[in-house]
Amino acid sequence: MKRRIISILVLASLLQAYSCKDTSENKVLTKEITFKKEGELILKKAENDSVLATLEIEISETEYETQTGLMYRKSMEQNRGMLFIFEREARKSFYMKNTEFPLDIIYVNSDLKVVSIQKNTKPFDESSIPSQVPAKYALEVNAGLSDQWGLEVGDIISFNRD
Repeated sequence: MKRRIISILVLASLLQAYSCKDTSENKVLTKEITFKKEGELILKKAENDSVLATLEIEISETEYETQTGLMYRKSMEQNRGMLFIFEREARKSFYMKNTEFPLDIIYVNSDLKVVSIQKNTKPFDESSIPSQVPAKYALEVNAGLSDQWGLEVGDIISFNRD
């Protein structure tokens, strides 16, 4: 019986020592979110069909993807964008919470026509960035690109999935 009590005490001491161990060496590792090419998008002038830009796109269509968007990323290459696809056309609104770099947000209707452009959004700003009119798609690109391309309301997009 004495041996059993001693064994239990030794085991209890070991468990206590283990549970009180400094856990500062346990680091939380977060994986950087990287771009995943899921398709290609072409922006064209409406009046003459001339190509303004061709982009590799990441597609966002689930609720989680839509809520996260380009958050927690340091940057995005100039030839890339994120295309949000919504189930139905309606007024949309975005914000820049946890988004570290400025964007142009291009809203597109179900006819694939640009209906609104919000330029040079402010990183980390939680203010609403509305579409102004109903949209079915939103394309996020680096800030300044819509001006560089000469993109205007009425221009068109086409896209395909990989």
